[in-house]
Parts: sequence; structure tokens; C-alpha cells
Amino acid sequence: MPIIKGLETTFNTVYHEYDKWRPAYLKELYDDIFDIKEITPLSNVLEIGIGTGQATLPVLETGCNLTAIELGDQLAEYVKQKFKKYEKFNVKNIAFQDFECPSNSFDLIFSASAFHWIPEEIGYIKVFDMLKSGGIFARFANHPYKDKERNEIHVAFEKIYAKYMPGSLVGNEYNEENAKHRADLAIKYGFTDISYKLYHRTRSFTADEYTMLLGTYSDHIAIEESTRKKFFSEIRQAIYDNGGIITIYDTIDLQIARKP
Repeated sequence: MPIIKGLETTFNTVYHEYDKWRPAYLKELYDDIFDIKEITPLSNVLEIGIGTGQATLPVLETGCNLTAIELGDQLAEYVKQKFKKYEKFNVKNIAFQDFECPSNSFDLIFSASAFHWIPEEIGYIKVFDMLKSGGIFARFANHPYKDKERNEIHVAFEKIYAKYMPGSLVGNEYNEENAKHRADLAIKYGFTDISYKLYHRTRSFTADEYTMLLGTYSDHIAIEESTRKKFFSEIRQAIYDNGGIITIYDTIDLQIARKP
């Protein structure tokens, strides 16, 4: 989905739905991160933009000291309760740009589907400063793509989106070139050992489930309520008319960069 400036806090209003419908991340992704940087109960870790904690649990389970940054106050309170059994978990309800800590504080900093909200020149410089020498920055995100087996649904969606959200449908499937471009951003900020990797999976939804998922995207949340109801009703009908199920093809990209 395209990013619209100023919608950073929209998820704060739909945190229960976000937690239910947004996907977690693959075990293989965490295995790859931990292969590059061992995380132990002595490690200090920072998560930027925790949201409802879709990416958090595998890191918490290492026993590390985990500080999470979250701009939305309701989201911050939600994850505070969600992970309350982890004594070394701490959430800060603050914008990352305003978060302050000593230089060289963290062994790992990670951000899942959130770092794009932060201006590049602010985010990378700040992450670099906060990492210890040898520490790594792991940036990853999920990129959903259309149902490849039911093109009729996509054709119907194109007409519906042209009516309600012109120009917003995803074009090409996220690919290795996209991932490399994102990985290479870290080079100009002093990072080394740059790497990236792609992972793939599918998720299937009923018509009702799929519109619930759409209701967690910032640009869809921003649509006026009565218009959004009509929009989602037409989306549901398009799925009903074409078998009642839609399958999303996800590409997850991981970029890793080390502070020398």
C-alpha cells in the first residue's frame, strides 16, 4: 500500500483489528538475523515502531532487554499488557525522532513495516549512533500482492479502486531489485556488511476477512466512513462473485547492516 504522509497514527484507532489481521513474520527471518548477530539475555535491543507486536515475540524469547518505541498511545498500552510477563520489556510512547539514549547503547535495532515513516536521513543517522560497534540494524517488511490464481478478482478490484482510491493499487510484485535498493540506503550512512533476503508465503481470506484486513491499512482508514462502507461492500461482492476466497501472495524483505 502507498504511504501517505500524516497517517502515522491511524493504526492507533484499530489496534485490536490490526493485531488480529496483520501477519507475524517467518521463523526463517529471525534465524537469519540471529545467525548474523547472536542475541542473549545480556543483549540490549531496540524495536522501532512496535505497533501491536507482530514482530516482537521471537526477539523477546531470547531473554534480551528489549525497549520498544511506539508513537500511538493506545498501541503502546496494548503491547505493554500483551507482553507484561516479560520483565525486561519496556515500551516508550514517543516518536523515534524524539527518543533519546546514550550513543553505543544497543546490540540490535530492528523495525518491521515501520521504518518508512521516518525520514531516511534522520532514521539511519540516529540508528547508527545508538548501535554499539558490531551491532546490527535489521529492517524488514511485508509486501502483499494480488491473487495470482484469480485474476477476475483483480480486474474487479481495479474498477473499484479507480472509483474510490484511484492510483492506489499495487503495481508490480515486490522483487529483489526493490530489496537491494532499500538495503543500499544504509551504505551512505556508514554501515557495512550490507545484506538482504526475500521470503515468500501465501495467505487466504474470505470476503469478510479480507475487508477486515483492508480496514487496518492507513490509507483505507483515512477514507470517510460512509464512503469506506460502500467501498468495502463492493470489495466483498467482487470476492463473493469469484469463488468467495482471495489469496494474497506475500513477499517479505529483510535488510541487515552492521555498524563497524
